[in-house]
Order: sequence, then structure tokens, then C-alpha cells
Amino acid sequence: MDNDACILAVDLGTSGPKISIVSLSGDILTSTFQSIDTNYKSTGGIEQEPHGWWTAVCSGIRRLVAEHPRFAKRIAAISNSGQWSGTVALDKRGQALAPAIIWMDARGAPHIDRVLQGRVTVGGYSAFKLARWLRRTGGAPGKSGKDSLAHILFIKNQYPEIYRQTYKFLEPKDFLNLRFTGSFAATFDSIALHWVTDNRDIANIYYDPSLARMVGIDIAKFPKLIGATSILGPLLDSVADDLGLSRGIAVVGGSPDLQAAAVGSGAVADFAAHLCIGTSSWLSCHVPYKKADIINNMASLPSALPGRYFIANEQESAGICLDYLWKTFAKLAGSSLLVENHCEHLDKVAQRSVPGSRNLVFTPWLNGERTPVDDHRVRGGFHNLSLQHGPEDIARSVFEGVAYNSRWLLKAVEAFTKKKLDNIHMIGGGAVSALWCQIHADILGRTIRQIRDPRFANTRGAAWIGAMALGLLSPDDITSNAHIMAVYKPQRELRSIYDRGFENFLAFYKSNRKIYRRLNAGQ
Repeated sequence: MDNDACILAVDLGTSGPKISIVSLSGDILTSTFQSIDTNYKSTGGIEQEPHGWWTAVCSGIRRLVAEHPRFAKRIAAISNSGQWSGTVALDKRGQALAPAIIWMDARGAPHIDRVLQGRVTVGGYSAFKLARWLRRTGGAPGKSGKDSLAHILFIKNQYPEIYRQTYKFLEPKDFLNLRFTGSFAATFDSIALHWVTDNRDIANIYYDPSLARMVGIDIAKFPKLIGATSILGPLLDSVADDLGLSRGIAVVGGSPDLQAAAVGSGAVADFAAHLCIGTSSWLSCHVPYKKADIINNMASLPSALPGRYFIANEQESAGICLDYLWKTFAKLAGSSLLVENHCEHLDKVAQRSVPGSRNLVFTPWLNGERTPVDDHRVRGGFHNLSLQHGPEDIARSVFEGVAYNSRWLLKAVEAFTKKKLDNIHMIGGGAVSALWCQIHADILGRTIRQIRDPRFANTRGAAWIGAMALGLLSPDDITSNAHIMAVYKPQRELRSIYDRGFENFLAFYKSNRKIYRRLNAGQ
């Protein structure tokens, strides 16, 4: 192996897989994207077809190989990332028994609620169960019903025949690994939201039978565990031939999107923070300890880096708010409103407004929230909307509303770390926007560092995980390869505007949460 080696990285996002060929220095040599469908069921289910994932991934890889054969010949490993907290029920042949339940699906809420109950409760949790989870896993299941554990409980209770026939339950990126290698496996980080592993010794993570019994899941239905930087096996010859790849390419364990993005952001030192604005959003960093914050629904869980933890949190709706705004207004206008990049167009519209959006406040909870509140019934909206507000104010309020949500999370993360987090690396599709980077700097009151090719942080992170598995990179190399495109500092003259806006943002949640609970009681 030498510096000419590169990694084929696949990031199975909610809207579809992004496939990149990445150099060891993190350069995106070439990339492609394949869209996939999401089924929003009238019953509240949110599902995707695993076969559709694999078809899209294969189509994308074939395209890259055909168009860039010289890069394809240098591929030394395949490393996958993907949406976390998704569940695929598979038989022994590796065939999906039902559509995949993805991270946005909250149908497991009533079933996880029953598991959490006990004689003595603390914050809605059995005191006994909570103590056991905190001690062994470092956290506890969320109440929203969106964790992988809740998905499995939903299947067990609503579709017992599918549960009975299931040989293994896999996360999305682990499903791709199965297709590439024929091996059922999960990584220490991808399995975490099943809440059945003992994570006390970061160097020795294993399934805890007592935790599996406590939640009522057959432990035999979980796959073997490996590290994110472990080599799962060689690429199947039949798959290599079909895709036009060399036989014998190593397939790496890989990591879910949050952990891969943490690596791809380049902020891999302890307490070096990154903020991702993608479909959803999170603000995280690596930490040297196992810890939990049940009130704000956060915990430090195994990261992709060997022997390290990272803070797991997620805000449900970020970039998807812009997508929703665009699609809804297009339908309302009876037009497709064809624009090559609608996010870029909304960015330009928002620039015509003023900081604070003329006191229009958008709350981005279009699909409930996870952190810093675990509330799947809360919903979004425009507050203080008047006839004086124009489209530029509506657009900017969405950018600002997502940033207010990030500030809410930052407050909780800094309480968790007991450190002020600054010089935050910003990644994800939202980080392409200079406006959004500056808005985050102003609302958070922190310096924002815009990472190069921010849309590709996940595939870059997956690639660097693959390179570490091959012994070609170390975490120190990752830090030195993190290139900053631009730096955005808070504008002091806007502080009072955004402090007041943030106070109003929190007040809208506190004033309306009981109403949301009543309106969405059946969800």
C-alpha cells in the first residue's frame, strides 16, 4: 500500500446513497449520488426498501467505475457509513422480511414506554432499569420510539411472525456490509442504540444477556460485533465482478453517519467540536469518558475511533426544513418551480431579509425532537407571522430557527462536557451556505470553521476509517488533513437581537408543549 491507494466510501443517507472515491488525504476524487424513495405511511410509519438501497448503491458504483477506471484501480478498501437507528429484519439467506424502519419512525414509542416502566420511576424510567442501563451502556433508550430497540419491539408486538422468522436485525450500513461480504455483523458503534451491550470497557464491548432479557429481545437475533476500523472480510467475488471492481478488496466495518461525520469533520481530538447541518442536525465531540445525561437525552457512546467515546445526540429536522418549505410552496403555487438548487435559491432569498427576520420565529420540529428534549409529539411552525412579512423573512426565519435549535443543543453539550466549545467545524449540506455558517456563528456566539467539501464529510470520514483499518492513517493524520475553507466569527452588534430571538424560541416550546401533546396524542 502507498499514498496512491484510495477508498471507496458509501454513505447511505436518508435521501439516498452518496458514493465517493476518496484519497488518503481526504480529497474527493469523484462522487455520485443516487436518490431513493421513502414511504411515509398514514399510520405514522416511515420506511424504505433495503433492496432499493442496494440497487442504488450498485448503480452508483458501476457509474464511478465506468467513468473513472484509473481511480477504481487504486481502491484498496470499501468502507460504509449510513443513517443510524434504522432496522432491517433479515432471514438466514440475508433477505429482508419487511421494509426497513428508519430513524424517523416513532411507532415503537408505546412499546418502549412499557419496557421503561417499573415500580419506582425516575423521569419516566424504572429506577432499577435506568441504573443498569447507565452503568453498563452509558445511556438509556430514548422515549420517542425512534431507537433501534424500539423498532424491534414494534416488530415483535405488531408483527410477531416477522419477528419469529428474523435471523438477524441489522442497521442500514451493516446491511450493505452483508451484501458486500455475505457476513452478518455490526460494529460497536452501530449497535449502541439497541441498548444491549456492555460498554464499560471501551476495549472490550460485548452483548449483555441480562440487558437483552430486560427488554425482552432474543439475543441470538443480534449479529456478531467488530470494530469500525476492523476488516470484516473480502468483497465477494460475485459482487466484485458485477460492479467491475478488483477481487479481494477489503470491506471495513465502517460506522454510522454521526460517528463517520465526526471523523470526516477533522475534529477528532477530545472536546474538538463539530456541527452537522444535514437532513437532521447534531453537535458533538469526542470525550475521554463514559457519561449520560438522561434529561437532555445524550450519552457518550463508542465512537468509530478505537478506544474512544463521542457524544451522541441528534436534532430531528435541519436541512429537511428547507426541503419542506420549498416543496410545500411549490405545490401551493401549482408549479414544480424548477430550480437547479433550491437550497441555494432560498439562501439568496433569505439574504434580502434582516437579522432576526423582522421578529418572525420558525421552530423546526417537523418530526418531533430528540435532543435536548426527547419529545416526539412537538411540532414546528412560524410564530408571529404577519401580513408585513415577505418570502425573504420566511426563508431567513427557517435558517435562523435551525440555528436557534443548535444553540439550544450547544447549551446542553457544554453542560455535558463542562467546557466552552469554540472553533466549531461545520459540515453537511447546510455548511455549503456562507449565510448559514454566519448565522450559526452569530446565534451560537462561537467561531464557525467551514470545512472543505462539507457535503462529503460522511464519505470522507468513512474513507479515513477504512484507511485506519488498513494501517495507512492515524487520528493525528486526520487532524492535519482537515482543511478549513472559511472562518466565521460572531458579529457583536447582532448579539442582543439573537439573544432575544433565542429567548422567544425557547418560550414558544415551553408555552406550547402541552398543546402539542394534546394535538398529537395518538402519535
